[in-house]
Amino acid sequence: MKEPQDAEDFIAEQKQLLREEPQCANAYYNIGVTLMQEGKFDEAIDAFNNAIDNSQRMFEAYVNLGFIFFKLGELEKVVQANLRAVEIEPRYARGYANLGFAYLELARTDEAIGALKKALTLNDRIVQAWNNLANAYMQKGDLAKAIQTGLNLVELAPEFGLGHNNLAAAYYYNGDYEKAIEHCDRAIKLGFDVHPQFKEELEPHRGK
Repeated sequence: MKEPQDAEDFIAEQKQLLREEPQCANAYYNIGVTLMQEGKFDEAIDAFNNAIDNSQRMFEAYVNLGFIFFKLGELEKVVQANLRAVEIEPRYARGYANLGFAYLELARTDEAIGALKKALTLNDRIVQAWNNLANAYMQKGDLAKAIQTGLNLVELAPEFGLGHNNLAAAYYYNGDYEKAIEHCDRAIKLGFDVHPQFKEELEPHRGK
């Protein structure tokens, strides 16, 4: 069995390729991925930017830049990186999903909903996109759509505890305590750590 290549050896190999072909976008990209995996974000950003400078179609580099900026807490840069990714590759569903998540975190709710719906139009199997869309509808105060989206989510991923937890919250705010308790208990059974305050708020409604 072949031994996995050491990261430093791999980077050295890619740098040798760059000495032979200084404008090789793939080599810069491969270096960026390795550095990102090692948590060397500043160096990875430089490598991905070099990849982008040498290729007009390097949407994957923008996606990875978005991931790094998220890790660094720079949400506006997450937005910009993923906007460039979907501009280059308009059918890249996860780029829209990432964009929707960033908009949601920035409380730009309508933009989040638009991006997440686009992601799910392109790929309706992205569990986190369904989850974030349900949260966006809750953020907007549209509980009916939050509930329907949450139901779509748990139909797609019945073992996804966070989805049941968020659906429980939507039902709770909508005054449907029986359904809220049902999905809260399901989330707990699946091993999700439901917030103690939420469990406490549901307690008076049990057995009614």
